[in-house]
Amino acid sequence: MKALGTLLALLAAAPALAQQDPAAVEIPAFTLPPSDQLSEEAKAVLLRMRAARAPDLKGDIAKQRAFYQTYNDNRLAEMRRHFRTHEERGKLGGVTVDIVTPGAGIQSGNKERVLINVHGGAFMWGSGSGALVEAIPIAATAGIKVITVDYRLTPEHRYPAASEDVTAVYRALLNQYRPENIGIYGCSAGGVITAQSVAWIRKQGLPRPGAIGTFCGTAAGFSGDSPYLAGPIAEGNAPPAGPLPKLLPTAYMAGIAADDAAAYPLLSEAEIKAFPPTLLLAGTP
Repeated sequence: MKALGTLLALLAAAPALAQQDPAAVEIPAFTLPPSDQLSEEAKAVLLRMRAARAPDLKGDIAKQRAFYQTYNDNRLAEMRRHFRTHEERGKLGGVTVDIVTPGAGIQSGNKERVLINVHGGAFMWGSGSGALVEAIPIAATAGIKVITVDYRLTPEHRYPAASEDVTAVYRALLNQYRPENIGIYGCSAGGVITAQSVAWIRKQGLPRPGAIGTFCGTAAGFSGDSPYLAGPIAEGNAPPAGPLPKLLPTAYMAGIAADDAAAYPLLSEAEIKAFPPTLLLAGTP
């Protein structure tokens, strides 16, 4: 596999990196077996996920979006087989949204509550079916209304476009809900934007939401060893040689300095202290 070859090449370069930094860890090449804690059903899911990986479409945004549109359409069909919800497309605060309500009705304890979903998709795709995949199971199992935001995507738009769109929806919802009864969650790029949106909401002088969830994306500066390794390897590329950069490049954040607290809120003690209760989840590519 291309990704495995990339990983082996990276590991082969480890001795040179260790000479540059004595804190670097040298790992010999090895084959990672599947966990012995996986059920046969779980292994089958992993094999299915591997088969559904995107081909090499680097640099072709139109083909990338077409691939993930089909991928998410298939996942949406699966969600609808398992969960019963009602979906309605509309606008809030001038931003297009999908409003998802549980088929069995909103639970009595959640009638005054609402969740905002910020979909994933590398900042470049995921609206529509991808967003509904993230909203439908939450709405159905929690018995709560979920509003997923069709925020502006890169490369056509850059930071803070998504934060502005989420904040516009949040501001509109403040006319119907108390701030402590509004939650925001997102996965991957949506997790990053969720954290950024909390800082942007604060910057606009609005009350903070009741709670947020950032899943596999934390707006911690796009730094650290996990994104340094996982991103390029998932794409079949080797990370650049040398020490880890302070900020990993991404088109959406191009030109944004690391000291911009609203852009990288988890690098700011003041922003962290101002955050609402936060559920942080990590994951692998």
